[in-house]
Amino acid sequence: MGLELIAAFVAAVAFAGMAMLARKLSRGVLPVWITPAAAGLGMIAFAVWSEYDWFGRLSGELPEGVTIVWQDDAPSPLRPWTFVVPLTTAFTAMDTRKLAPHPDNGALVLAPVYAFARWEGVKEGFMVVDCAKRQSAILTETVRIDAAGLLTGADWLPMTEDDAIGSAACSES
Repeated sequence: MGLELIAAFVAAVAFAGMAMLARKLSRGVLPVWITPAAAGLGMIAFAVWSEYDWFGRLSGELPEGVTIVWQDDAPSPLRPWTFVVPLTTAFTAMDTRKLAPHPDNGALVLAPVYAFARWEGVKEGFMVVDCAKRQSAILTETVRIDAAGLLTGADWLPMTEDDAIGSAACSES
């Protein structure tokens, strides 16, 4: 976050410098207020670019085998422009290289997942996917898996046919 603040100031100085150069080249025809206006425009332009490019930069750095299974690009009333151009503010990725099917219940797959959100650190966890019943659950302290592969204490969520979680976990296992 600190580096982005510095980058925003650099963008402001660069835009202000270009405005000062344009004012000098116009021999004073351009008004004086163009310099601070350009600085503000530079900061705003950098902030918008940084917000919209965050998902692309981060998802592009994920190693091969780490698949994005969910992304939050819901519009926000606090950012009305997201109703026109959606903005991804969070996403979840599954590491398909480390999928672990249960030894006695092959339909039950343990998958490591990583939750990314703008301005937050990465959260790691595990998800259990039942490929036979097309459902998934986040592993918490209350979830227990017995030797037969039966899960208790899980909040199961149904998966649709084109669900990315099921596609990533069930096709790889």
